[in-house]
Amino acid sequence: MSVRVRFAPSPTGFLHIGGLRTALYNYLFARHHGGTFVLRIEDTDQTRYVEGAEDDIIRSLEWAGMTIDEGPNKPGEVGPYRQSERKAMYLDYAKQLIESGNAYYAFDTPEEIDEMRERLKASGNPSPSYDSITRQSMKNSLTLPKDEVERRLAAGDDYVVRLKVPRRETVKFEDLIRGVVSFETAGLDDQVLMKSDGMPTYHLANVVDDHTMGITHVIRGEEWLSSAPKHMLLYKAFGWEPPTMAHLPLIMSPSGGKLSKRKAESEGIPVNTKDYIAGNYEPEALVNFLAYLGWSPGDDSEIHSLQELCELFTLDRVSKGGAVFNHKKLMWYNEHYIRETSVADLAPRVKTLAEEAGLDTKSDEYLNTVIELLHERVSKVDEFVAMGSFFFETPSEYDENALKKWKEDSPAMVAAYKAKIEVLSDDEFKAAALKTALEETVAENEVGFGKVMMPVRIATTGQGFGPDLFPALELMGKDEVLSRIDTALERLR
Repeated sequence: MSVRVRFAPSPTGFLHIGGLRTALYNYLFARHHGGTFVLRIEDTDQTRYVEGAEDDIIRSLEWAGMTIDEGPNKPGEVGPYRQSERKAMYLDYAKQLIESGNAYYAFDTPEEIDEMRERLKASGNPSPSYDSITRQSMKNSLTLPKDEVERRLAAGDDYVVRLKVPRRETVKFEDLIRGVVSFETAGLDDQVLMKSDGMPTYHLANVVDDHTMGITHVIRGEEWLSSAPKHMLLYKAFGWEPPTMAHLPLIMSPSGGKLSKRKAESEGIPVNTKDYIAGNYEPEALVNFLAYLGWSPGDDSEIHSLQELCELFTLDRVSKGGAVFNHKKLMWYNEHYIRETSVADLAPRVKTLAEEAGLDTKSDEYLNTVIELLHERVSKVDEFVAMGSFFFETPSEYDENALKKWKEDSPAMVAAYKAKIEVLSDDEFKAAALKTALEETVAENEVGFGKVMMPVRIATTGQGFGPDLFPALELMGKDEVLSRIDTALERLR
């Protein structure tokens, strides 16, 4: 059997980080087995459609390195790949279910359904639903005379098609992650399959599409587990073999509970993939991090390329329990991939970001030296600009936290250091000589190293942290360094 999996997002918003992980696990599974990775856009709910969401999904997958084998922009033999373009077929399958006695027409108005629910609540039912018991008192093709049903249909009356859920049955299936899963139909409602606007609901469209597209494995989030028994009933009603199921663990917030948009924002975690793209994260880092968010290869290894992950990934090593989103761990991955990227490859990206910030990167040689000095200190590529802006322009302000370390004797220490370095010629203005000058200043004033080095750093960079100070001073040059020291002594004295 050739493995075929699908990632089937709804274009009701931008791709959530949890959705990207679901896509990744599908992609890794497909590649591990030499199978096919299908993108299907589930856009049956047109009222919630968000302009640009589909493009965002495709762009996000491409950015992460996941090649789509079949999809809206890469059609295969089982298209279309947008559910809105498959509308005609769903009604045919719904009618097939009605004819086999597994579904029925329901003509109830929303007001009549609300009335039913209020009536049952008043009689002690806390959560009434349209099910195997309540349908007997409602207006549907199971309770109305056949000629009245035909008249209503011919007259164009609004209706929905509902699944006829058996009253007392046990639905069981094998989940590759969770083992045997069992549900009682007594707790299920008669799910709407076709809405009054002629569009299918998620449940019917999902089952029909997975079958007609030849999907062999459905790998999706745990939140869809409650829908699985309805899908199994539909497969049984159609007489189809269901695909193998695998429900992934939830992504959890560091503070507990599912990582919702609200929780993510409150904890400073970007929630949509586009935020990671705009935030200049390394795609390899995010992919590596997400792969381990609920899965492990069974050893102590943590760094793997996408190709290596494809070779290692198996569903039997996916955990059942939720995985906590550790943003610090993601940054650890990001730092690793920054370190592994050469200066030559980083330079064009840093140059673009610096120019977007209105900074002059001077020469390629100058920029490359800046990147070398900051390479081991940054966590993301945009920090080359944020942390290294002083290389490209004279600081107009001084960091507030740094100024807390500017003490009463700092001007005197900086002035003493200036006196030693201003006598150096341009050729002598090198890191080693600049360090020696600071050591002499420390010794002559009988103070600690930081008593001189910190105020010199503040005066020349505007920051209380950064790259190795002496190579940085050498790169900026004698005239610029002395000018900055004079400005600092005037402003901060």
